[in-house]
Amino acid sequence: MSRQQPEQQAPPVQKLRIRYAKRGRMRFTSHRDVSRAIERAVVRAGIPMAYSSGFHPHPRISYAGASPTGAASEAEYVELGLAEVREPADVAAALDAVLPDGLDVVATVDAAGSTAGSLSDLLTASHWLVDLGDTSVEDVEKAVATFLATDSVTVERMTKKGLRSFDCRAAVVRLEVTPEGALDLLLEHTVPAVRPDDVLTGLRETGGLDVPGTALLTRLAQGVLDRVAGTVGDPLAQR
Repeated sequence: MSRQQPEQQAPPVQKLRIRYAKRGRMRFTSHRDVSRAIERAVVRAGIPMAYSSGFHPHPRISYAGASPTGAASEAEYVELGLAEVREPADVAAALDAVLPDGLDVVATVDAAGSTAGSLSDLLTASHWLVDLGDTSVEDVEKAVATFLATDSVTVERMTKKGLRSFDCRAAVVRLEVTPEGALDLLLEHTVPAVRPDDVLTGLRETGGLDVPGTALLTRLAQGVLDRVAGTVGDPLAQR
């Protein structure tokens, strides 16, 4: 007896792109837990979601460029596929009202009117602020100068595929020291991904930078890299 074919679901009639922030204690939440919180919030907010086809349909929710656990962010992105057309502002308000404290909707747009391309295609770089605590500003400036003067800085990190070695210097588009001694860092998204903590490892290995305690990482922006200007574009910008 042949297995019954699953019911085919209708495609989304509208796609909404949402920028949200991960603040406060939510910085310590994993991406898996954040995605579960968003999925529960979508149900509680009564958003009419479109579903995938197959034997196990799931709501059409797509994530892109999630920040690592332990990092705060003002620029996380998710796309919702809806079964009915809704005003983006209404969906944003309903979703924000039921999300946990520290997950905050910042902006919501209709994907049809925003920059063309998938979300992942529009997220090619991130702007980070790295707070180094009580580290001496002079020590930070010396380490940054040495790092930037080095053509290649190889670091190692354990990944899902095992221990990987990669050049963290190549992904650094801009690295400056703020008057407070924090790092203003613009990172290109590469494969494998280079994270701010990889750059800190590079600064320690090339310039001997010693950071007491744990650095606080905050992603300020994420979008399309403009290498000449040293900026990232807004992926939700209207056409």
